[in-house]
Amino acid sequence: MKNILVGIDFHKNTARLLKQATIIAEPFRSKVWLLHVTAPDPDFVGYEPGPQSVRENRADDLKNEHVKLQTMATELQNSGLDAEALLVQGATVETFVSEADKLHADMIIVGHHDYNFLQKIFKQEVSTDIIDEIKIPVLVVPLK
Repeated sequence: MKNILVGIDFHKNTARLLKQATIIAEPFRSKVWLLHVTAPDPDFVGYEPGPQSVRENRADDLKNEHVKLQTMATELQNSGLDAEALLVQGATVETFVSEADKLHADMIIVGHHDYNFLQKIFKQEVSTDIIDEIKIPVLVVPLK
């Protein structure tokens, strides 16, 4: 197992995902790819980007997400793992599947959120959609 792709959504229990990635990657000396898929810029999907303040806020959000992701990768590197952080814009599931293919991922690790009934109506559970689309093993970690 050479490449493990970990889906990061900055949930408060993301450390559980990183722990599982470490447990699996260490014995195989696998490379760990931390991937956060963020929404595309509005102008990319055909909408006006809005006023300058909105664009600046978006840029700040992307910068903060990149810093958080890079910090996670650095922590894994400091523990002896080969790790890299990727921040990619696009549709979540499609982009995740595409990146898994590009990176020749042998395994995917994603978190699962336990939503209540109303949350389930309005939120997409990405882990389920990835399992439906991907052709490699997926480890789903409960994030309770």
